[in-house]
Amino acid sequence: MASSHMTPSQSPRPPRPNLAFRQLRAQRSPAEFAAAVRRAAREIGERVSCDARYVGRVEAGEIRCPNYAYERVFLHMFPGRTLTDLGFAPRASVRGRGAREPDDTPPSHTTSPAYGTGETEGAAEPYDPQNPYETHENHEESDVLRRAFMTSGGATMAAALGPIGLTFEAAAAQRPARRSGASEADALEEAVRRIRLLDDRHGADGLYRRAAAPLRAAYALLDAGATRQTTADRLHSGAGELSISVGWLAHDSGRFDDARSHYAEALATARMSGDPGLEAHAFCNTAFLARDAGRPREALRAAQAAQRVARPLGSARLMSLLALREAGGWAGLADRTGCEQALARAHALYDRGPSDIDPEWMSFYGEAELEGLEAQCWSTLGDWPRAARHARRAAHLQDPHFTRNIALYTAELADDLARGGHPDEAALAGMRVLDLLNEVQSSRIQTMLAGTARVLLPHRRASEVSAFLERHASLPRMA
Repeated sequence: MASSHMTPSQSPRPPRPNLAFRQLRAQRSPAEFAAAVRRAAREIGERVSCDARYVGRVEAGEIRCPNYAYERVFLHMFPGRTLTDLGFAPRASVRGRGAREPDDTPPSHTTSPAYGTGETEGAAEPYDPQNPYETHENHEESDVLRRAFMTSGGATMAAALGPIGLTFEAAAAQRPARRSGASEADALEEAVRRIRLLDDRHGADGLYRRAAAPLRAAYALLDAGATRQTTADRLHSGAGELSISVGWLAHDSGRFDDARSHYAEALATARMSGDPGLEAHAFCNTAFLARDAGRPREALRAAQAAQRVARPLGSARLMSLLALREAGGWAGLADRTGCEQALARAHALYDRGPSDIDPEWMSFYGEAELEGLEAQCWSTLGDWPRAARHARRAAHLQDPHFTRNIALYTAELADDLARGGHPDEAALAGMRVLDLLNEVQSSRIQTMLAGTARVLLPHRRASEVSAFLERHASLPRMA
């Protein structure tokens, strides 16, 4: 192990527990407190992925200063207090390499911080990497996560992405791989979060090819082994979730064969590691892909398989989403009764409310997504007025941070209105989608708009329709 070569003077200083933060948690469990943090974030329009593990890391002193999103949430939860009152170190003392004290300096023999760290080094990480909105310079991120997933802070998706990392130097292939520790697991989980965030904002088209390298690196980490079984479990789960995320990028950008391969890889990883949550997620996305690829019976069977796996997990919201996947399969088979029954189950399960056991990846699933998926079902069944009603509600309810979904639901609305005999309204909705395409790159949305444009062609003499068709025709052709 790397630590066997370190003298006592080289050992990183152990973190100091954050007793003030622990006192603020009071009698609540870490999971209950994490749920309160997520609720407070929603109250002020922030999105944080707080869970019991994050709370434990803060209380253990592993996170000496939260990122800006968490800072805003904590100060909202505890008005009148400062970060210092909450037990955190001043930001200036922990940000960047230059602010580290001598005892915090990594051992000189560590040649690749993204690959050669041990279990305890990850625990001593001084700066919180969970950051959904930061645009600060890369030197402010942790050593491990700098290499794992970096952004350069531009306004467009391409600038925001930057190198995704989790890659290895070419020379690494020529030497024995070191076993992975908590730092690598942290980096992998953060890569998944960052890909999801960027997709929510900008769509998949510009992300997919850049995400292939971290996926290869993730499975290389699995092959290298881990220092502890808990770390191995996290690596398997992280690699599987990353495979699903990359599969979704392929799916949303129209690369269905690639998406199918990534989802199958995630499913295999889930079964090898005995992870029912990951297996349910893989089946969920497989069902969605099959529906989009015109294989409704496969979509139905995958959704039903996902429900069998997910039922013991106890998450009503997860079961609600899976019922919607099943409804999409029934709609594709033109079975209105089966679709309506699945939709009724989805609504009943959704109405039970969120819980602490809901999977982190389901942060996108709210009332807007439920309405949007129901709109797609009615559209498939040819009930255009009902589809348009639900699509309109979805676009209205969607959190503004999910730019890609706002564009998607509005594109669904435009198509439903066009096919339902309301060309002027359809054209106006289509124009709103075109306004969002400066921020969103999604082949799915562009394909939907192209279909709407074809439906509106017979109405091109109307001024609103003519303006939409002219502007749509000026779009760059999809690759």
